[in-house]
Amino acid sequence: MSSFTVLKKNKQLLIFPVLSGVSMMLIMAAIIVPILAAAGWETSNVNIGFDNDAVPYLFMFLFYLVNYFIVVFFNMALIHCTKLFLQGEEVSVLIGLKFSMSRIGVIFSWALFAATVGTILKAIQENSGWLGKIVGGILGFVWGVTTFFVVPVIAYEKLGPIDAFKRSGQMMKQKWGESLSATFSLGLIQFIAIILIIIPCALITTYINPVVGIALGVLLIFIVMTVISAAQTIFVSLVYQNINGNVEDHFNQQIIDGLFEKK
Repeated sequence: MSSFTVLKKNKQLLIFPVLSGVSMMLIMAAIIVPILAAAGWETSNVNIGFDNDAVPYLFMFLFYLVNYFIVVFFNMALIHCTKLFLQGEEVSVLIGLKFSMSRIGVIFSWALFAATVGTILKAIQENSGWLGKIVGGILGFVWGVTTFFVVPVIAYEKLGPIDAFKRSGQMMKQKWGESLSATFSLGLIQFIAIILIIIPCALITTYINPVVGIALGVLLIFIVMTVISAAQTIFVSLVYQNINGNVEDHFNQQIIDGLFEKK
C-alpha cells in the first residue's frame, strides 16, 4: 500500500515501465523484421544457422542481454525517482533517465552477467532431462530471489556484478519475509484484476463487438501490468532505503515502520 501511495502521488512514474515495454518491442522488431523481410515474410524460409546447436543459445543470450539491460535501465530510473520523493526532492522522468544514463556502464555489466547466468540455466534445463529441469528451475528461483535488490545496489553502491549479486543476497536475508510476501501480494492483486477484466471483456466480445472487446481487454491488462510493475519496483526502493536507514520524514514514517517491524 505504501508503494501504491508513492505511485498515486507521482503518476508520472508509470511512464518508466511503459518506456521499458515499448523499448523492448521496438528493439525486437528491429531485429525480427529485417530477418523476415529477407526471407520474403515466410518463416519457413528463415535460415540463420539454427542447424548449429550453439546458435539458438547465442540468440537466447542476446535476447537476455537486451531484456536485462532495458528492464534494469528503466527500473533504476524509477528507483532513483522514488528515492528523491522520499527525500522531498523534485521528481521527474528526465531526472530518472539522466541518472540511469550516468550508470549505463554498470547496467551493461550487470546485464552481461545476468544474461550469461540465464543462458547457462536454460541450457541446463534443456540438456539434462527431467533432473536438469528440476535443478534448473530451483536455481532459477534462487537466482530470482537473490537478485531482488540488485538494481538499487548497482545504482548506489558502485559494486561489480558479482559483488552486487552477493550484496543483494545479504539484503534478501534481512528482508526475505517482506519481499516474498509483497511479491505474492502484488501477484495476487494482478491476477484478480486480470480476471475482473477478462470476464466483462469476454462478454463484450461475444455479445457486442469482438474487436472492441479484445482491444479493451488488451488495453486494460496492459494498464494493470504497468501499475503492478511500477509498484513492485517502488517497493524494492522502499525496502532498500529502509535497510540503509535512508527513509525520510517526508514520507509516512509510521507506515514504513509498520512494514518493517521484526516478526
